[in-house]
Amino acid sequence: MGEKWNKGLLGWIDARFPLSKMWYEHLAEYYAPKNFNFWYYFGSLALMVLVLQILTGVWLTMNYKPDAGMAFNSVEYIMRDVNWGWLIRYMHSTGASMFFIVVYLHMFRGLIYGSFKKPRELIWIFGMIIYVCLMAEAFMGYLLPWGQMSYWGAQVIISLFGAIPGIGDALALWIRGDFVVADATLNRFFAFHVIAVPIVLLALVVLHILALHEVGSNNPDGVEIKKHKDENGIPLDGIPFHPYYTVKDIVGVVVFLIIFSIIVFFMPEMGGWFLERDNFIPADPLKTPEHIVPLWYFTPFYAILRAVPDKFLGVVAMGGAIFVLFLLPWLDRSPVRSIRYRGSIYKIAIGVFVISFIALGYLGTQPATTLYTNLARFFSLMYFGFFASLLIIPRFEKTKPVPDRVTS
Repeated sequence: MGEKWNKGLLGWIDARFPLSKMWYEHLAEYYAPKNFNFWYYFGSLALMVLVLQILTGVWLTMNYKPDAGMAFNSVEYIMRDVNWGWLIRYMHSTGASMFFIVVYLHMFRGLIYGSFKKPRELIWIFGMIIYVCLMAEAFMGYLLPWGQMSYWGAQVIISLFGAIPGIGDALALWIRGDFVVADATLNRFFAFHVIAVPIVLLALVVLHILALHEVGSNNPDGVEIKKHKDENGIPLDGIPFHPYYTVKDIVGVVVFLIIFSIIVFFMPEMGGWFLERDNFIPADPLKTPEHIVPLWYFTPFYAILRAVPDKFLGVVAMGGAIFVLFLLPWLDRSPVRSIRYRGSIYKIAIGVFVISFIALGYLGTQPATTLYTNLARFFSLMYFGFFASLLIIPRFEKTKPVPDRVTS
């Protein structure tokens, strides 16, 4: 009786909504390469953290007051008086940093395995737009606690738009909604943070996944599994995403949640990297913190900004550091995708790029002394030099033979 009811219900739904079709096309009959490794955990983890952030964000908005006079106290109320409010707030703040860690690792996997190359250019573009929206979402959410670093960090970042010739001052005024960061700024940032940007993010994630499933997943060997199919049209080197990779991803989720829980319960501030000490002080427009820095996931680009003496050129350099990532599919002309079969010079270039990015992230948290500024300039040149080298390396790079089929 129950089986008949299920078939009847499923049939009724399928006649009106493609539920079974979506299940088969995107899970049960979506064939992924059978040689996925550790690096392929981070896409599903990013999706999980997005859901976590949305759910915890919904609970936080139930008690948060987007008002300059009450915002800081409402966060304190959530932490002290709301049942399990401290846990939800720490999950959300930790989730923000973990989101960027997962996304950076996901992007790095695409970089080393050439997942941005033809025919996956659009997947990479959608992913980069997600990254930019994520930065906007994090920046707007950073203002909401209305602590000292929230207030002054927003003041500094928004003022950068004033460096744009002609429209800068008007644009900065429009973003703030007032002549200084004030209640109007908090209200519009709250609206964008909880409604507008999440809607855009969810839409982009759907487009990202649809584009991925249209052309198929890349793999550590960088070969196309669709070239070799059996008589039923099934890739010889592919396996159904469900149950094989859904079970595999559960292992990654469990490990991630263990690490996530350790941070939330034992070190949610991470020594000031996830939650800064100055942000536990109410915003004071009359008292500037000694050292204003953004949170760690923005600091590589902040270091590039400070490395340039001219304010406008610094903004251009900072924007260019993000924009150049969009151009990767067209900058890298090598016929070989995976780093497994690239030459040593490319591997060295990747290593220099990673070191430069991490070094810039650290320098962005330090005072702008002469030494640190000069180091930031050096590593900024190394950062942009990597993208320039992609145009040159393929001309004399000695690559290894790429296998026709995936390897184990």
